[in-house]
Amino acid sequence: MGAIDDWRIIEKKAGSIDGTDTAPHDNAVYRAMFATSTGLYDPLGDSKARGNPYCIVFIGRLSKETTESTLQEVMSRYGRIKNLRLVRHIVTGASQGYAFVEYETEKEMQCAYEAAHLIKINGNQVLVDYNRQLLMSGWIPRRLGGGLGGRKESGQLRFGGRDRPFRKPL
Repeated sequence: MGAIDDWRIIEKKAGSIDGTDTAPHDNAVYRAMFATSTGLYDPLGDSKARGNPYCIVFIGRLSKETTESTLQEVMSRYGRIKNLRLVRHIVTGASQGYAFVEYETEKEMQCAYEAAHLIKINGNQVLVDYNRQLLMSGWIPRRLGGGLGGRKESGQLRFGGRDRPFRKPL
């Protein structure tokens, strides 16, 4: 199956939730398909994604001033940290606002997942979630059109994040 055929399949799936529209609701579907078909995003090919995915939490919405030592200090309250990676810009070295923390055991990761969600670090309320990149097959980051957190009422296809869980329609 070629790239053109893949686009047609995605277009059919990209309409409204009730299935009446076939036109994409936004450019997110195009970005996601383009990223996967051209090889710009491959979750298994990320050399920096290492460790046990069942022991890793994602921390988002971090302040640009947050450092590895600050993050180490705050997240070590919930368990023994095996590895911590604050994602930085390749050229400037500035924080990108998110990090991955690997704990020694799955129980410690679960404790951090439950207790650290929405705590304040350097004045920002952070989001703590599972490392979905390695746990969910077919996961595409939000920057490439995937992700969770849309609203069902708006007609988006990506909904059901941690902050706004899925609700059955009325």
